Amino acid sequence: MRRYRCRYCSHVYDERLGDPDSGIAPGTRFEDIPDDWQCPECGASKADYDLIEA
Repeated sequence: MRRYRCRYCSHVYDERLGDPDSGIAPGTRFEDIPDDWQCPECGASKADYDLIEA
């Protein structure tokens, strides 16, 4: 499972946790999130997230 960080507010999307408040179940891979999903903190688009290298 990978993690991605918003370029604008540093929110982290963790594939293990998902985003249940937005209807994204735990275990959902980032590439499987709908393209219209937005950062829950600042509203940035999915394209504004970068993979966090482990």
